[in-house]
Formats: sequence, C-alpha cells, structure tokens
Amino acid sequence: MVNKEVYPINSNSYLLSNIKSNPTEAIEDIMDTYGNDVKKFIYTYLKNEADTDDVTQDVFVTVYLKIGTFKGDSSLKTWIYSIAANMCKDYIRRHRLRPQNLFQRLTQQEFKKNQTSDIAEDYIRSTVKEGLFEKIMELPVKYREVIILYYYKDLSIKEISYVLKEKESTLQSRLLRARKKLRELINKGGIVLG
Repeated sequence: MVNKEVYPINSNSYLLSNIKSNPTEAIEDIMDTYGNDVKKFIYTYLKNEADTDDVTQDVFVTVYLKIGTFKGDSSLKTWIYSIAANMCKDYIRRHRLRPQNLFQRLTQQEFKKNQTSDIAEDYIRSTVKEGLFEKIMELPVKYREVIILYYYKDLSIKEISYVLKEKESTLQSRLLRARKKLRELINKGGIVLG
C-alpha cells in the first residue's frame, strides 16, 4: 500500500502508484477526488440527472478498466475529462437515435417533478450568477464544452485540446466565438452580471 503521507492524496503520483498496489482503494480515491466535478461536467452535456448518474458511473468504470493504458501524457484529471467528454458525445448520439414513446416521456417528467435536482442546483449556485448558466447551456455543445472546461474546470487550451481531440488553434478561436455568442445571448436576455 502507498503511504499517503509521501504523496498528497489527490496527486497523480499517489493515485497512479496506488493503482498497482491497491486498485480498489485507488479507484475510490480517484472517485472521491474527481467524482463531483466530473458529474457536474457531464450534467452540462446531458442536462438530465438520471442520465448524468448513468454516464458518470460508466466513466469511472472505464477509468478503472483502462487505467493501465494511461501514459501520463496529460494529467490524470485531463485524461478523465477526456473520457467523460467522449462518453457524453457518444451518449448524446445514441440517445438522439433512440425514439422515446409517450409513456416513457410522461414517466420521466413525473419523476422529475417529484425530485429535487441537487446537482443542477449546486452547480448553478456555485458557478453562476443570475441566469448566466442558463445562457451557457443555450450555446451549441462545441461552444458550451470549451467554456465549461476553460472557465469552470480550469483546464488550459492544451489540456482542452487533449480532452476534445482538437487543435489548440481551433479551440482558441472556438473560445473567442463562444464568448462572443455568450455576450450576444446575455445582451439579448437582458442579464445584468453583478
């Protein structure tokens, strides 16, 4: 077992070295360290708490199964966000192709009425003021994801390039366009940021 005093518990070194000696504890530490942030990130894609829970679970199962393929070309955090972004995009593609019948839609709507969305409420309260989050969510996914990763997850353009598998120059111009589109939405919606 790896000594937690030698490495800080949330460091890549501790998490990766602990994988070899105690994979179960290591994945629990990885989930404790990154779980809530990854879940909030997934929610920005899916906008549905039940789907977010499913995909979050799938992301950490994939991390557990593929941790041996992690080469260290990026930080562990960036690698996990890359998995999450790809799984969200796959989920959205599959979900669009899968027709929902009326009964399923009504059941989901009723279920949503009876539950509070802790993830959405916490995320909105902790990261945005007066409607900004809603405006971000109105952006197309390619703009929304770069804003979330850059401003809310504190990833650099280089790290975002790794996560989204896009050129850095493409992402820089996409970030500029995303800011411009967000400004237009804010001005159109009359939101005053304090």
